[in-house]
Amino acid sequence: MTEPLLPHGEGPSPRPTDWNVPNALTVLRFLLVPVYAVLLFYDGGTHPWWRFWAWVVFVLAAVTDGIDGRLARRNGQITNFGKVADPIADKALTGTAFIGLSALGLIWWWVTIVILVREIGITLLRFIVIRHGVLPAGRGGKLKTMLQTFTLGALTLPLWAFPLAEVWTWLAHGVLAAALVVTVVSGVDYVFQALHLRETSERTRLRRAARSANRSDGLP
Repeated sequence: MTEPLLPHGEGPSPRPTDWNVPNALTVLRFLLVPVYAVLLFYDGGTHPWWRFWAWVVFVLAAVTDGIDGRLARRNGQITNFGKVADPIADKALTGTAFIGLSALGLIWWWVTIVILVREIGITLLRFIVIRHGVLPAGRGGKLKTMLQTFTLGALTLPLWAFPLAEVWTWLAHGVLAAALVVTVVSGVDYVFQALHLRETSERTRLRRAARSANRSDGLP
């Protein structure tokens, strides 16, 4: 029996393929992470030109972070691979930068540990509550990302080779302090959002309704 033809434009939308530009940019960001690390540590991290090229790679990777999500939403190319790989690529880049700059003595280790614990914890929290819904990025999270990116980019540069080097260094560390505060505060906010999402989701509502029906029927 021949299936009826659907009118043009009707029927289920085709599932987006993983082979698309946004996912390619995410993979590129993964590949740029070790390149950044090599350039950052080349010659002990003391050569201005190598530090400058490390900054170029960091900026390029950070730019792909802003572009891939925007392209995926605009072109309907959001995929399961992108949902998982994009945040991991982001954390790989910022984590490598924080650890590398701490190893070079430019960021206190306790700051790096606090920030990485928050980043990894919130990423895991997103995966835990995904059954109840998506935990959207709020203004605090976006501000956190902007401040962290500025700080890491600035400290990657060979600031000692710039005019007014001490001023730029103090400015970078001032932004780092602001990034630390926003990172912690936004992390606490995400925890409360996750708890609210879990309590108010459709999955939780159906589970409660099933329990109520079982009690009404006298089931344990």
